[in-house]
Amino acid sequence: MGADTDNLVSVNLDDTLSRTFSADVDHERKVAIYDLLESNKFRVEGKDSGPYALNLAIDGTRLVFNVTDKAGETCAIIGLALSPLRRIVKDYYGICESYYQAIRTASPSQIETIDMARRGLHNEGSQTLMDRLEGKIEVDFDTARRLFTLVCVLHWRG
Repeated sequence: MGADTDNLVSVNLDDTLSRTFSADVDHERKVAIYDLLESNKFRVEGKDSGPYALNLAIDGTRLVFNVTDKAGETCAIIGLALSPLRRIVKDYYGICESYYQAIRTASPSQIETIDMARRGLHNEGSQTLMDRLEGKIEVDFDTARRLFTLVCVLHWRG
């Protein structure tokens, strides 16, 4: 990676399921998209057609990356099985719930402990996502972290 065109300029989550997000989850979604658009490395393997727009969706048991190029033409539709991410997403959701509760009532040291566990699971999920995208979409770790957050948002219900 390295070309100025190896990046995302638009990210959308599939909203056909009409999900209502809690305030905490909606905040996570907004921050992840904002951070992703500010700085990312993203390239469809074998293509030189960026910058890209991404529509991220869950279709049954698959995570679907629908990637279009700068002209709006589809350049890749990639489906990944969700099963390798399911446990991590579930565990991450649980620790996030604990974290949101803790920031309202717990001591700073308790919050820090929960946040360390949360970051560890987030890193694990990000690496798993990077591994699953290998050979299909090239991303750096920070981009994978933000994409993992969006995968979690697609799972979370308000």
